[in-house]
Amino acid sequence: MVPPPGFGSKGEVCKLTKSLSGLKRASRQWFAKLSSTLLDHGFIQSKSDYSVFTQISKGSILILLVYVDDILIASNNVEAVNTFKVFLDAKFKLKDLGTLKYFLGLEVAMTEKGISLCQRKFVLELLSDTGLLASKPANVPMDQTAKFRSSMGEAAPDPSLYRRIIGKLLYLTLTRPDICYTVHKLSQFMSSPQIPHLQATYKVLRYLKKAPRQGLFLSAGSELKLKAYCDADWVACLDTRKSVSGFCVFLGNSLVSWKCKKQQVISRSSAESEYRAMATVTSELVWLMALLGTFGLDHNYPASLYCDSKAALYIAANLVFHERTKHIEVDCHYIRSKIQSGVIKTFHVPTKHQIVDSFTKALGTKQFYFLLSKMNLINIYGSS
Repeated sequence: MVPPPGFGSKGEVCKLTKSLSGLKRASRQWFAKLSSTLLDHGFIQSKSDYSVFTQISKGSILILLVYVDDILIASNNVEAVNTFKVFLDAKFKLKDLGTLKYFLGLEVAMTEKGISLCQRKFVLELLSDTGLLASKPANVPMDQTAKFRSSMGEAAPDPSLYRRIIGKLLYLTLTRPDICYTVHKLSQFMSSPQIPHLQATYKVLRYLKKAPRQGLFLSAGSELKLKAYCDADWVACLDTRKSVSGFCVFLGNSLVSWKCKKQQVISRSSAESEYRAMATVTSELVWLMALLGTFGLDHNYPASLYCDSKAALYIAANLVFHERTKHIEVDCHYIRSKIQSGVIKTFHVPTKHQIVDSFTKALGTKQFYFLLSKMNLINIYGSS
């Protein structure tokens, strides 16, 4: 902030009586004001996600999702929504945009069958910016034989271009879990990208060109029961020899959470890496159960956890610490307590039907699309 000409000396400062837009603390002050107003109005702030507020009374539920100064409202009572809008408009200057159709780059289509989420406009703009709108589509985001390391040849001519593309692809994974692993892999080379890395990034864009309208479908008829799949690729990183964990969580048959991340420590066996992946997805399941409780939905039965490693399942179920598991950190055994308390129940799944394989490694075309068909991804616009 620059003081007006002729005002005081260099040692004086201006005292603000309220936050101004653009200052560092403005967004924090705004959220504090909004949340205190909502709490005074009878809303409860979720402990699982502090941006979620709920109000449940007499069979009516009102859910608010706050993102800075944008608010999404969901309810089973239209009158409660209208009443709340009047209240909010009296407290703040409110602009009602009507039924949700577009939010932060996400295109939302709602029908009686469910809700579809995609980022078609975002994909087409990305292809246009990179000059690949007329390119030949690719069948898969990454070649099955591709191996990447930090030193692979000449440096990319414009590293900033690579970083911009990867940044946009990271945001695109909000509705495109099919590129999650590839983007995770390529994002590790943003500090010094090289030509093979850039070429692999262009292949991802050409894959998006094949189906820019594809997105998630959240079915209205899904059973409100959590089930999860987890997997790991042992010593997947050629530079650090660390493994890659992946998981995806379904609510009924709707994909609601997924992740692909390099493990923080080096695993001494494939069973250990799989066991760490199980511990990670267990934490996600516990958080999702708490979030469902915020909405008044009690998950009173164990969540199903599927893993293709029998060794990891035996370690999780066996209460005896063997010599081979003494080196594993205590926090990894967190999964055992959740099995004993009935929070989760583990099952074995054949590798062929392990959905999370697409989150931990590059696959061939046939297997890639076979697993993709199980994620409930659709194209509401029809063929590209």
